[in-house]
Amino acid sequence: MDQRTPRLPQSLRVRVAAAAIGSLVAVTVAVVLAQWLRRIPAIHVFIAAYPGVIGHDQGTPIGTPPWLAWQHFLNTLFLVLIVRTGLQLHSKKRPPSFWTRDNTRWPRTARPPRRLSIYLWCHLWVDALWIMNGIIYIVLLVITGQWRVLVPTDWSVVPHAVSVALQYASLDWPLENAWVGYNALQQILYTTVVFIAAPLAILTGLRLSPAWPTGGWLARPLSERMARAIHYPVLLFFIGFTIVHVGLVLTTGMFRNLNQMYAARESADAVGFIVCAIAVAVLAVAWVVTKPGLLKRIAATTGKVQG
Repeated sequence: MDQRTPRLPQSLRVRVAAAAIGSLVAVTVAVVLAQWLRRIPAIHVFIAAYPGVIGHDQGTPIGTPPWLAWQHFLNTLFLVLIVRTGLQLHSKKRPPSFWTRDNTRWPRTARPPRRLSIYLWCHLWVDALWIMNGIIYIVLLVITGQWRVLVPTDWSVVPHAVSVALQYASLDWPLENAWVGYNALQQILYTTVVFIAAPLAILTGLRLSPAWPTGGWLARPLSERMARAIHYPVLLFFIGFTIVHVGLVLTTGMFRNLNQMYAARESADAVGFIVCAIAVAVLAVAWVVTKPGLLKRIAATTGKVQG
């Protein structure tokens, strides 16, 4: 049997290529439009009044704690594996093997075991690890007060965010220091990712998982069709957010940004870059080894694998 990872279907590859070309055209138009808008005196006054950075309350933490740097890496690792297995599932090709739970092991259940594709089994396990990591992240945000840096608490964040978007789009970066605090657009986007997109991904993923009841009141509020219609666009949102996020990290002071994100230090030396390079190598290895051969061996420790 061919054990190679299935390729994406032709129709999906065409849509991806069309989306890439469309995105490039949209970015070009946005840059031209933003640079034209910034020549208007009223827009210049608006940006001067709302430069993009909102002052924080007294007691707001400053800097990146080490636990946040570790959380950033683990969250990236799990999201990469979620995207990897999600694309494998979305390929619609027959999986090379199937996994059936061993009901004689803890926790025992009276329900008959359901056969899952090896890709769905891996997707669910990575989801569980990502959710556990997210719970730890939220708890630490609250305990350490780091949520004050992330969550906007003033409605002025809206005009400040519009100003930042104009500055980014015109390729004239806003003056900021992420070590002290995020700009308004970052606050809105990070809050959206943590408190809206991630819960949506979890809720719709649970609805589509074999653990969700197929009947009863739990199946009525969110149908499987609706969950599927939400789940995949949320995946695309995470991919788009990651592309923009990485692009801005590399173009707005790469060494300083990487030090703050991966080394939890305020410096412009190469330490953060080295740590990031090691992290990227780990992500690349994780992407490559997530293939049927390895997945089957791991899955066999928790159930029966056929195929």
